[in-house]
Amino acid sequence: MHTAHRIRRTPLGAVALSALGALLLTALPAQQAQAADGPGNAGFETDGTGTSTPAGWSTRSAPRQGNASFTENGGHSGSLRLTHWSASAYRTETYQRLSGLTDGTYTLSVWVRSSGGQNSAYIALRDCGSADRRTDLPPTPDGEWIRVVTSVKVRGGSCTLSLNSDAHAGQWANFDDIGFTAGSTGLDVRGGDLSTLAKNEAFGATYRTAGGVRQDPLRILRGAGMNYARLKVWVNPADGYNDKKHVLAVAKRAKAAGMKLLVDFHYSDGWADPGKQNKPAAWATHSYSRLRTDVYDHTFDVLNALKAQGTTADMVQIGNEINGGMLWPDGSTDDWTRLAGLLTSGARAAKAVSPSTQVALHLAEGGYNAGTRWWFDQAVAHQVPFDVIALSYYGYWHGPLSDLQTNLDDVSARYDKPVLVAETAYAHTLANDDFLENNVATADQLVPGYPATPAGQAANLRDVMNVVKAVPEGRGLGIVYWEPAWTAVNGSGWDPQDPSSGNAWENQALFGYDKKLLPAARWFADR
Repeated sequence: MHTAHRIRRTPLGAVALSALGALLLTALPAQQAQAADGPGNAGFETDGTGTSTPAGWSTRSAPRQGNASFTENGGHSGSLRLTHWSASAYRTETYQRLSGLTDGTYTLSVWVRSSGGQNSAYIALRDCGSADRRTDLPPTPDGEWIRVVTSVKVRGGSCTLSLNSDAHAGQWANFDDIGFTAGSTGLDVRGGDLSTLAKNEAFGATYRTAGGVRQDPLRILRGAGMNYARLKVWVNPADGYNDKKHVLAVAKRAKAAGMKLLVDFHYSDGWADPGKQNKPAAWATHSYSRLRTDVYDHTFDVLNALKAQGTTADMVQIGNEINGGMLWPDGSTDDWTRLAGLLTSGARAAKAVSPSTQVALHLAEGGYNAGTRWWFDQAVAHQVPFDVIALSYYGYWHGPLSDLQTNLDDVSARYDKPVLVAETAYAHTLANDDFLENNVATADQLVPGYPATPAGQAANLRDVMNVVKAVPEGRGLGIVYWEPAWTAVNGSGWDPQDPSSGNAWENQALFGYDKKLLPAARWFADR
């Protein structure tokens, strides 16, 4: 991610479920438990429109007058869907009890849409013999469908599938195509890009827990559940940061804190992204053949030094947001044979140091399926070795969550590879904490349904994570939050050649302007 202003483009985590209890005042007789082969009437197609209690389901609502749960036209795959809506404030649950289950872990999958703004709207698994689990619905005011999932351990052979809304007048939620299958969800990578941490600390940055206790930020983040540190590598940066020396030092701290390590090679002296992929000055006059050697040697050197100090990289990116290639013009996508040669050199160097290190190829535009397909079709056709598909996704630039889901689902299946959202972030405020205007600075830049508040930032991260969790066949590897510790500190600006440059990202960090950890960080816990 480049930290100067970028051109704007047009365009769900599980927590312990509190008792429904007094919220739902009208209980209907329990429905007959369904067999262990799955929920009955999973698409709500059995009874026609206007049915308040679809066959196989039960409904509980409050207040008693009026019905806030009913079937209507406009299903996700079939004709009908279940809707929660009322002209007055309401609370409703549509649920189905399954019995005859073999004990084990199961996943509930539901296609949903939501107005957003409810007190709560979520899917849940309850009364399953273990802690109840839930996943909140993302706001989808434009009407796109999103698949959300949640998992639970079933003990005792029974479990209740639950669809819930606690809403103000006129707010709505749609549900369709319910699935309940053996297996679990979760994210192996719950990371943060901590590339600017060393520079920030050198210029006086400090960090505090949510309770206000000053601590090492790596340990604060690890305590919140973050398990991966992403560190970028520049070749000869003007400010001396993000070079091999600093990467080694921060990697040692990250591993000591209990984190794994993702190393992000830019193959440049500064920012590399879709708009620029500049060669390092030391390589500027080198031939293509020499560039292949440069890539191999630089990659091997950094990774071997990490291995030698006992901090072997667990994953490595060969290039950063390389939609148009890298090391321009030699490595442009205008000549895929040459680009493939450079990428292969980097991948081979990484595997030579550590065969178990995963190699990721990283693009921006996480919501752009056609572009992602085109790029990886070329990479596969040119036999570039890789283990992970990595994509950046910023909702204010890269489209709605449904676009991200479509892309992740498609490419993970198309190439049979795990997918990683290698960069994502969101604003916790529109206020500025230094002299440089932020990349997200005005209300019209925000994603609908996610205000620029600590709660809005937390909800956005939660929902991006839940889209990755929902990737079929467990191919959703995880997410990396971009620069959670890059707060505003004089001297620690975006331009390595200009000590007076500022930070356009401090309002998207996971530490507030009071230096305290923000609520979004809680979603890194393995829920």
